[in-house]
Amino acid sequence: MFRRRRTYFVSTLSLLLITLLLYSSPQRSRAQEVQPPPTQPPLKRIRRAKGEQPKAPSPVQSTQTQTSSTEDVVRVDTDLANILLTAIDKDKRFITTLRKEDVRVTEDNAPQEISIFERETDLPLTLAILIDTSRSEERPLPDEKIAARTFVDSVLRPERDKAAIISFTGEAVLQESLTSDFGKLRAAINRVIVEIPGDDPRCENVTLEREPRCWTGIWDAVWVTVNEVLSQTPETARRAIILLTDGDDTSSITKRQEAIDFAVKNNVVIYSIGIGDPEEYKIDSKALRNISEKTGGRVFFPQNKAELDAAFAEIQAELRSQYLIAYTPSNHKRDGTFRQVKVEITNPDLRKQKLRLLYRQGYYAKKG
Repeated sequence: MFRRRRTYFVSTLSLLLITLLLYSSPQRSRAQEVQPPPTQPPLKRIRRAKGEQPKAPSPVQSTQTQTSSTEDVVRVDTDLANILLTAIDKDKRFITTLRKEDVRVTEDNAPQEISIFERETDLPLTLAILIDTSRSEERPLPDEKIAARTFVDSVLRPERDKAAIISFTGEAVLQESLTSDFGKLRAAINRVIVEIPGDDPRCENVTLEREPRCWTGIWDAVWVTVNEVLSQTPETARRAIILLTDGDDTSSITKRQEAIDFAVKNNVVIYSIGIGDPEEYKIDSKALRNISEKTGGRVFFPQNKAELDAAFAEIQAELRSQYLIAYTPSNHKRDGTFRQVKVEITNPDLRKQKLRLLYRQGYYAKKG
């Protein structure tokens, strides 16, 4: 009797344990399945404060410069003036066969002796894709994101080139800092949204301080991108901004010419893609053409997705088809003044082709 009761008790206990294990195991699995993914760190929101001054160059610049090639160190540590040049024919084809003797350079109307003239296809690229996410961009933004992803995949060379993704309204949002990681860049582009749509009542009679996302600060965004991101990179890299916006600035404390001067001082070329919703908002083509041409870039005004894709493709081709011109200025004064530069074609046969030359139209001399 005792043995039967003991056997019965053991059997019952075993059944209870097995049932408990069978029941709890799926529950643990289901609990594991619904575990939330790791949280995304808060995005860095940046606004230029009134009277804010530029940052000093990062110490990383000097460290990275020392590990560069001898030729790159010479370009940074001497008084050479550097100009990136692009030559395009009437059919918008890039001219890649220019020689030093085909061009002439003047600085403040004084002829300069060219010491370096070479195809600039191998220096690392440091790019910032700057995307307007104000309400005027709500309609074209999906196409912009597709084109930006394709551009990143096509132009960046792993372990050599870097890009950052920055969106902006009345404030800039650093979606992804400079990286060569394609996955991080694609994810950052996917995160870009119009935070406050056009029909949202939060933007009725609201101030910039109360809700910056209802405003558009293009020139502030350019300034903080140069200051916070690109100016902190090695000077041996080619720095560029790809700016997607309609050009209608409503809130910047930075003047457009100040943004241009700041980009020029930091050797940043700006490529503008004028895009928006023309049925509801204006596109300021004059402002975008001005900031691009004065920094040595180009401007595009796509009317559809095909033209948007073509604009990105042309920027990509140009970044791989530039010439580097370097010379020691005949004006040796280190006075910080602006020096106007002009590049002309001297080869008679090439002059007949009426090539279009794209380059930064000047630079600021060093001080001290």
